[in-house]
Amino acid sequence: MKKRYLYILYFLFVSANILFAQTKVSGIVVDKTDQPIPFANVVFKDSNEGVVSNEDGRFYIESAKTYNTLLISSVGFSEKEITLNKLVNYNFKIQLNEAETLKEVVIFTGKTSKKNNPALDILRKIWEHKRKNGLNLFAQYQMEKYEKVEFDMNTIDSAFMKNKLFKGMEFIFNQVDTSKITGKTYLPIFINESLYDVYGDNKLKKVKEKMKANKTSGFEGNQQILTFVKDLYSDYNVYENHLTFFDKSFTSPLSTTGVDVYNYVLRDSAVVDKKWCYNIIFYPRRKNELTFKGDFWVNDSTFAIKKINMAVTKSANINWIKDIYLEQEFEVMNDSIFLLTRDYMMSDFALNKKEKSKGLYGKRTSFYRNHEFNKEKPVSFYKEEVNYVDKSVYDKSDDFWSENRFENLSKDELGVYKMLDTLKSVKKFKQITSSVMVLASGYVQFGHVDYGPIFSTFGYNEVEGVRLRSGARTYFGTADTWRLQGYTAYGFKDDKFKYGFSGKWMVDKKNRLILSGGNRRDIEQIGSSLTSSTDVLGRSNASSTIFSSGSNGKLTNINLSTVGLEIEPVKNLTFQTGFSYRTLESASPTFSLDYYTDAAQTMTKSDVRQSEFNLRIDYTPKRKTIGFAVERDNVDSPFTEIFVNYSHGFKGLLNSDFKYEKIQLYYKQPIIIGPLGRSNIILEVGKTFGTIPLGLMSVIPGNQTFFSNESTFSNLNYYEFISDQYTTLQWNHNFQGRLFSRIPFMRKLNWREIIGVKGVYGTISDANRAINASGLAYNSPDNVYWEYHAGVGNIFKVFRIDFAWRGSYVTTPDTNRFSVKGSFGFFF
Repeated sequence: MKKRYLYILYFLFVSANILFAQTKVSGIVVDKTDQPIPFANVVFKDSNEGVVSNEDGRFYIESAKTYNTLLISSVGFSEKEITLNKLVNYNFKIQLNEAETLKEVVIFTGKTSKKNNPALDILRKIWEHKRKNGLNLFAQYQMEKYEKVEFDMNTIDSAFMKNKLFKGMEFIFNQVDTSKITGKTYLPIFINESLYDVYGDNKLKKVKEKMKANKTSGFEGNQQILTFVKDLYSDYNVYENHLTFFDKSFTSPLSTTGVDVYNYVLRDSAVVDKKWCYNIIFYPRRKNELTFKGDFWVNDSTFAIKKINMAVTKSANINWIKDIYLEQEFEVMNDSIFLLTRDYMMSDFALNKKEKSKGLYGKRTSFYRNHEFNKEKPVSFYKEEVNYVDKSVYDKSDDFWSENRFENLSKDELGVYKMLDTLKSVKKFKQITSSVMVLASGYVQFGHVDYGPIFSTFGYNEVEGVRLRSGARTYFGTADTWRLQGYTAYGFKDDKFKYGFSGKWMVDKKNRLILSGGNRRDIEQIGSSLTSSTDVLGRSNASSTIFSSGSNGKLTNINLSTVGLEIEPVKNLTFQTGFSYRTLESASPTFSLDYYTDAAQTMTKSDVRQSEFNLRIDYTPKRKTIGFAVERDNVDSPFTEIFVNYSHGFKGLLNSDFKYEKIQLYYKQPIIIGPLGRSNIILEVGKTFGTIPLGLMSVIPGNQTFFSNESTFSNLNYYEFISDQYTTLQWNHNFQGRLFSRIPFMRKLNWREIIGVKGVYGTISDANRAINASGLAYNSPDNVYWEYHAGVGNIFKVFRIDFAWRGSYVTTPDTNRFSVKGSFGFFF
């Protein structure tokens, strides 16, 4: 009897291995001198499943099927077969020999020929047909979409599991899995699932996604984390010339300019889902450029892509990311239409690109189904909701998700949900998530009150000396309808306390109707900004800095009170109006705001009392935001910004001193120029009608710190250039390493080149010159100032240095003709 049970158990064991067998192989491909062979083709024999080795010759390939032979090939080398004696085979070292005879007349030495290359003939056919494929064939379309986003800690080993950091949380390692892309172990820490109905109109060029359900586990409610998740993944079309990921523009392998940056090889042809397809391999012609390696299958008649796999090369000039892998699958519908049905993206975030470095996987999987076409909807249907939130979307049952997911969660993924829910109650996990929130937001949370921002705690200027600041705000979640915040500061040199407080209340959620008000008494450097902030607690960084060039004593005591109203009737179109009352007075004995109060210029006054009405219109097309609260965060993707600001100063109202009108126009346009990087163009125009003193003039922003600031002029001192009518224009361009990558000894540095020029034309009326009693000399008749700069970014991944030269006012005494400034930042 016992023997029979043993036979049964043995049968079940063998059956389980057959049912759940997976073939896994990893290794490195080298030549006879033991040098790695990059971009070698690795496929399972008699299959369409394959990968391309990376720049270091390393590869990992996995399949749910069982295979016993691996084929390895590379241009210029003989093909080699490797017998797989086990289902799991790690750390193979495969040596290829140089080919004795080549099928082609052209001898390939790494770079493929641009002539007599059948792969390029197929590529040109793809270009001809790309507007005739997929959703472009229809006037309107609609479909269902399921999206799953997951973050995982990777490279989990025994030493990592024993780290004291995880004491009390050891149970989480029961969910460790292995990546099918890299072969590394990983542990999920965040999962988000969403269901959408998607509608599109190619005639109107409009797309609308309506969320039906959303489920999150791990870090939910953290607005900064959610902002990062949304910024992480952008939609893309492989047929476009350039694809944008992580604020970088990559050349698509299907780009019409691809022949200049990619090598293409026709590897195979076969029937894929009853359609004859060609298989083409692509890999970069040069290192350090923003390119991919991988392969795609393309139909032989419609020249539509059936499947494409792409991986960003490790030498690409991108920080904090070791690997990016993308995969798209298309299904054939109506015999000739290829529609995207699956989209997968995985990113491996790490501090460095070493093979064994630990990091974080970010994965997004999207599925599309139930396509319908040519069902026209009114234009009003595509109007975006400003602030609509349906709470039922976030409250779906487990049964609902089981019925509506496009693919079932694996047993491991279901276990992850349970593990993450348990983890929320673990004290140490709460401490870790709190630390992440502090670094991301700058605030330390104590219940429903946040202390901070902690990065503004310490400062220094000539008037206050050492300055300490402490502040707090209310925070109940990402849907707060009101917020109170305030701060107090103390200067050890002037022995004075300063303070500020404000409140906001979102009266109407649908149109984001917000009432606000507040008061601030502080010391301010008003000579460092052309445009005043609508935030009553706003304070320029130039007001307090540990290091500065020249004197930073031209500071002003400001007492500002405001009330305001804001509304967003249309998505990204905002109207703001408000009333403010302020008093301005010099904070330093070496700086004066004096002005004459009589025509004979015999009487002066040193303070300004001013009441002002303000109306501002902001338009930010393509801006994306996170949350539904009275304050929201922007997703960090480039968007155009335009605003018009009108101000009216009253005389006599609340003892106000001056009557005037001021109008300002601001326009900022980011431009991504494919592989050449990104430009920013900023235009600002302003004019004041009426007679005003120095304290109300438009001061062209100077920069006397050692830190770069895009909105200031690097070589101008505070109050050096003053106007009541001005036009500023600036252009800066970041090549993102495109030029340095062509210089062999600089490639590995991954530095990035920045150039730019800024200029201003400003004038002052005779009436405004006449009342000036400050002793500060207004501009000379030469009303044009300009400067140009060049810089190097991405030094040690976090530092940027800029060199700026004056183009005019070069003989002005006590000014900088040349300056060096730096900045720190974490950028991809």
